[in-house]
Amino acid sequence: MRIGIDLGGTKIEAIAIDGAREVLRRRVAAPRDDYDATISAVQQLVSAIERELGTTGSVGIGIPGAISPATGLVKNANSTWLIGQPLDRDLARALDRPVRVMNDANCFALSEATDGAAQGADTVFGVILGTGTGGGIVVNGRVVEGRHRIGGEWGHNPLPWMQEDELPGRLCYCGRTGCIETFLSGSGLSATYAAIAGRHVEAADIAGLAAAGDASARRALDIYESRLGRALASIINVLDPDVIVLGGGLSNIAGLYTRVPPLVTPFVFSDSADTPIVAARHGDSSGVRGAAWLWPG
Repeated sequence: MRIGIDLGGTKIEAIAIDGAREVLRRRVAAPRDDYDATISAVQQLVSAIERELGTTGSVGIGIPGAISPATGLVKNANSTWLIGQPLDRDLARALDRPVRVMNDANCFALSEATDGAAQGADTVFGVILGTGTGGGIVVNGRVVEGRHRIGGEWGHNPLPWMQEDELPGRLCYCGRTGCIETFLSGSGLSATYAAIAGRHVEAADIAGLAAAGDASARRALDIYESRLGRALASIINVLDPDVIVLGGGLSNIAGLYTRVPPLVTPFVFSDSADTPIVAARHGDSSGVRGAAWLWPG
């Protein structure tokens, strides 16, 4: 049995997979800003699953960051209480077994490449558009983490082909300005709407407002789609994936799949640009499923 854990900023989700079949799923609130409580919550969740199923399993964990190969500590996590911690070692000790820890966007991409919307594709780029803006690369069924374990981290590159009103860029938590994440995350979309309409609206509500005729919401989405198209074009120019799969809360905006592809084309260094941009087959479950797939059967 494989157990996958998606260690998010607001929730911790777990899944148990027997072969290719999901047999159990659990979700608890994440103890924000409390590292020790996070370790305890994961341990209790795994123990509860194993008691209920009467067996033990391998444990793979997706996190919003990575384990640094230089220090062995968590880096680049927007769940900032994990940064600088030996998370894999602490979890291995708490669970009394080896664990595999990987970036959550890598887990998402692995899930969709294994049995999701990109099944059968040789090269897959998985995108998370949510609280942050993450990415993962899978080539021939294997995650490409890279030398520094930052493979796919497109969210902390600058937004490409910035327009005059986008310069010099928004300040990012990483300390730089102009990062793709500041424009394409949920808070980035909300900030765009606020700049147009003069009021704050949650990103999840903007598409509905646009459909109801809110001109400010439609304008905010037009700007968001332009930025997403430019950002994805930069990935195609470097990686040239067979499929791009979108996940995260903003991937539920149905219009992205028809409106963004034509916005990609002018920025791709090719005589054609027909890379499929598709929705995740497993939706919000892909991250936790991919964490389970970190261990072979």
